[in-house]
Amino acid sequence: MFSYSFMVRAMFIGGLVALCASLLGVILVLKRYSMIGDGLSHVSFGAMAVGLAFNQAPLYVAIPVVIVAAYLLLRVSENSKIKGDAAIGLIASSSIAIGIIINTLSKGTNIDLNSYMFGSILAINKEDSVLCIILGIVILVVFIYCYHYIFAITFDENFAKACGIKIEIHKTILAILTALTVVIGMRIMGTLLISSLIIFPAVTSMRIFKRFKPVLISSVAISMFSYFVGMIASYMLEIPTGASIVVCNMCVFIFATVIAKILKK
Repeated sequence: MFSYSFMVRAMFIGGLVALCASLLGVILVLKRYSMIGDGLSHVSFGAMAVGLAFNQAPLYVAIPVVIVAAYLLLRVSENSKIKGDAAIGLIASSSIAIGIIINTLSKGTNIDLNSYMFGSILAINKEDSVLCIILGIVILVVFIYCYHYIFAITFDENFAKACGIKIEIHKTILAILTALTVVIGMRIMGTLLISSLIIFPAVTSMRIFKRFKPVLISSVAISMFSYFVGMIASYMLEIPTGASIVVCNMCVFIFATVIAKILKK
């Protein structure tokens, strides 16, 4: 299995994405921003469709578009009469519709919608691999550097503001990190399933642990385990990568829920 270069790339890059997504997922779930990943993945799909239609590298088109969308979603959810979940629904459905229309109208291009919708281990080429690795490292470095600020904002914004932390700047940083994670993970997980990589590990770890650091560490462990098991199952059974990883996450969640109930007795 590991004799194939595409499999090695998928394992390495996917593992990096799983790591980033699990760290950000804990923050997003606690802040009730968990569904922002779903909305951004749909925006990414539309942006990639535009890039392919104009013979441009889809990742390079998607990155700035999704970053802007993340910032707008954050602002709309906080300062608009439109609630956050409604804004995500509007943007997500509109982006998917635009992507499908562009795919239908484009002449001379052959966009494999299945690989974008549900993920594929063959989706990432060598050029994309380099960009994904660089972005993944940037996400981790920025998250570690801003960890204490993000921690303060997550639990008590008023206290963070009193301590002189620039809340809006760090919220924007969080939105950008989430956007980058969604873009680099979408090729493997797919548009419809990338948000599960953000939500499942965080929610699962919260079933067992209550303190922040144990939740963060266990979320990373669960995400990495589910990703690698899902990837192997995808290769062995010849099933879509994203679906395989989500099913693994679901099984771990069910197991954690049962364990949590047993421990409470």
